[in-house]
Amino acid sequence: MTAKPATPVDALADDRRYDGPPDYRQVGRHDLSPSLTHDEIARFNFLAHMNRHLATRILPGVGRAYESRVRPDFHRTHGRDFSDRQEVRRALLKDPAFQVWSALRRNTMESRQQAGRSVVLRQAARLNARSAELTRGDPRLVLDPTLQMPRYIAAVDNHCMPGSYYTELWPEDISAAANYDAGLFVTTGGALGRLTDGAGWGLVQWMREHHPDFKPRRILDIGCGLGHSVLPIAMAYPDAEVVGVDVAAPMLRYGLARAKSLGVTNIRFVQANAESLPQFEAASFDWIQSTMFLHETSYPALQAIFRETFRLLAPGGFVLHAEQPQYTPEMPLYEQALRDWDAFYNNEPFWTRLHEIDLDAFMVRAGFAKADLLHGGVEAIADPEQLRKRPALSEAEDYGRRAAWHITGARKHAATSEQAA
Repeated sequence: MTAKPATPVDALADDRRYDGPPDYRQVGRHDLSPSLTHDEIARFNFLAHMNRHLATRILPGVGRAYESRVRPDFHRTHGRDFSDRQEVRRALLKDPAFQVWSALRRNTMESRQQAGRSVVLRQAARLNARSAELTRGDPRLVLDPTLQMPRYIAAVDNHCMPGSYYTELWPEDISAAANYDAGLFVTTGGALGRLTDGAGWGLVQWMREHHPDFKPRRILDIGCGLGHSVLPIAMAYPDAEVVGVDVAAPMLRYGLARAKSLGVTNIRFVQANAESLPQFEAASFDWIQSTMFLHETSYPALQAIFRETFRLLAPGGFVLHAEQPQYTPEMPLYEQALRDWDAFYNNEPFWTRLHEIDLDAFMVRAGFAKADLLHGGVEAIADPEQLRKRPALSEAEDYGRRAAWHITGARKHAATSEQAA
């Protein structure tokens, strides 16, 4: 029997390429992973696809509305163009295209938090027991019950997470961390890989490409959270002693349990405020880094953290801070206004201030020589079997959410250390 020739429609279907998020069932599992029902998986998948739709289909319409309505209307009213991002934001607030995009984006974040929370709370007793089994009495977990939460953490539920990172509902609780780990897939659309560790692998690749002979003995990750971004660094440098520091005990408990279940043994988790780390000696770390942490601090805290990293960094060592890019005169005001969305509608109050600060000046003020400062770019490295290389991913910009970051840092030379002493 002769095969029926393909019609143009059939050929189009055969050539069609899926460019959406991966299925949640492809997310990597470990001993602390909560179990999900069919409906819970479907909910996570829907929210991931909604975020993708907002970035690739709805947001471009906001840009067209800005150019065709918002900007011309402002010029007609004021006889001039916008002077800063605040004027752009206030004008966008009146436009229905922005209103729809913003409302849906906020709703997906709230829904993501509640979806993850409902998954975790119904099995919290089992997860807490498993975490305690893996961490209780382990010297690699150092908690400080007297630690005072800094106000920039205690006063806000960061990115709409109920209770933020630190709230404990039961003794030895890890529910906040389990919720965060399970739901990162939704926010990033799977772009961080099966174990949400793509940022860490991106940093490893950056270091290997730019400094292939660098062999750190001790590595410090500040604001480590549950450790998903620092574990790849520990795995890539197995002879190094790695320390993760955070203020939130649930994150640290979960982080160590997760690390042990994944077979990573050269890391310990310490509860402390990165503004002051007297438990660590000066010049005792070869690599100090943070990943999307600075925007959750404050103006005075940021300066203290930079001073502390300078004190702790050994001669020849690197400090690297990965964040979304700073606002510069070259960045369009429209883009700045959209990037500010997280400050106004995603419970990230320091976001807007951080991204207008001259971080280089802060680094120099902390003690680093201007000639030693460095900058770079890093993208998440996701598992190839989970996340295909999709042209649409690089073409679409979901301001503030794309799995790519700017590095602000420095390499501390011996002369710099001697001058500081």
